[in-house]
Amino acid sequence: MKKALYLVALSLLFSSCGSTTQTTTTTTKKATDPSVYANTITQAELKTMLYTYASDEFEGRDTGAPGQKMAVNYIKEHYTKDGVPAAKKDGDYFQNVPLQVLGKPDVTLSVNGKAFTYVDDLVSVGAGNTQTITANEIVYAGYGFETDTFSSYDGLDVENKVVIIKSGEPKNADGTYLLTGTTEASEWSEFRTQFAKKRDIAKEKGAKAVLFYYPEVYKMAAFRFGNPSGRMTLDVKSDDMYYFLINTDLAKSLVSDIETNNTAKVVKTNMTLDFTNNSEKIVSENVAAVIKGSEKPDEYIVISAHLDHEGVKDGEIYNGADDDGSGTVAVLEIAQAFAKAKAAGHGPKRSIVFLNVTAEEKGLLGSSYYTDHDPIFPLANTVANLNIDMIGRIDPKREKKNRDYIYLIGSDKLSTELHEISEMMNSKYMNIDLDYTFNAENDPNRFYYRSDHYNFAKNNVPCIFYFNGTHDDYHKPTDTPDKIEYDLLENRARLIFYTAWELANRDARIIVDKATE
Repeated sequence: MKKALYLVALSLLFSSCGSTTQTTTTTTKKATDPSVYANTITQAELKTMLYTYASDEFEGRDTGAPGQKMAVNYIKEHYTKDGVPAAKKDGDYFQNVPLQVLGKPDVTLSVNGKAFTYVDDLVSVGAGNTQTITANEIVYAGYGFETDTFSSYDGLDVENKVVIIKSGEPKNADGTYLLTGTTEASEWSEFRTQFAKKRDIAKEKGAKAVLFYYPEVYKMAAFRFGNPSGRMTLDVKSDDMYYFLINTDLAKSLVSDIETNNTAKVVKTNMTLDFTNNSEKIVSENVAAVIKGSEKPDEYIVISAHLDHEGVKDGEIYNGADDDGSGTVAVLEIAQAFAKAKAAGHGPKRSIVFLNVTAEEKGLLGSSYYTDHDPIFPLANTVANLNIDMIGRIDPKREKKNRDYIYLIGSDKLSTELHEISEMMNSKYMNIDLDYTFNAENDPNRFYYRSDHYNFAKNNVPCIFYFNGTHDDYHKPTDTPDKIEYDLLENRARLIFYTAWELANRDARIIVDKATE
């Protein structure tokens, strides 16, 4: 009886699928195993590409320079050859990124008839159009922070006004921080993040100019920003708000009790600021390609790496093989693997975006332009960002000496699921030692804030930053392709592929359970 039922069921199966079903089923099983496509990511191909991409011919890929133009064309040619379409609707692989190289601006400032000198008393940390600003009052906004619970701007109208703020954050009477309730400061005091967070809040509220009193760093900032060093910034309208660091003398001329008073107030004054922009405008390019999802094409996984490096300095070429030639060629190989899967009828359910960004070495500018000014695909529909920045070498200072490792940064910052998926894919396919040393909140290197993933993370897009750590050739002309550990580069690229595969093909998009304000 059992045998008869089995034969009937078998015949029904054959009649519905055709006489070749057994062969087809076996092939399909094999083909849908992601390792079929992960294994197309090979150290031989990575090495061939990197020896070209990090060669002297590309002259260190400095942003806006001829070598960088060669780099973007090289990337585009690979996407074209591998059948990975451009991300933009017009078919152009290039997203133009408007930039400016800052010359030293001409700035004069007077407060109640007293003249203050540029660099000695104030320094610009942004770019602005040539303009004269006059004011008969300024707004003192204390620490200049805002959360769901507390705001320095309660009851203040700062629209089109000059605002003065100071560094740090308020404390309770017992010495704990008001925002955290502990002895640990929040990100509103963090050395790197408070510059941008306090600026952005003032900008959202319509401030015309912000004067930031941060005495601990003023000398360092004046040295960095006060000279015509060729610093590069985005040339976008959002920089219409002027942003200055000011010294103690100027701060007290505006708000005499600024060091002891944390309460916001309006201060009557006569202030005139003349600003002349002496910047050189240039254009660079992000390169963006996409494989559209078969079931959820409007949800996106972004795999990114920066395409630029340091260029030529004092006649020496900074090839940037590890930083970030390794990430660039990994993205190209991962794109090729997904393209092969799609050609075989096993493309991802969600769309995969391959984003090679420019001007990372200039301050994460290419990724900032994508996330903050011109996202090709909506950030609200962006499921995750997997960012690759230096995955071809070994950190000689790492305490554990096993070779097959990778530092992961950010995987658990916004989404518990992303971290769990990353761990699961590694355990299932690669068994690389996942090292979270630099993911620690108190990491003094602050790597979480120092690569392109951060521009996604600050917009609550979950991210993982893949990183091998620094080495003696970091940001030196000796970072050359002969020093890359190509077997490790292969392993790490495959891990990223597997993680992207799972993110793209699982039924539900990952949940952001740790969103920031």
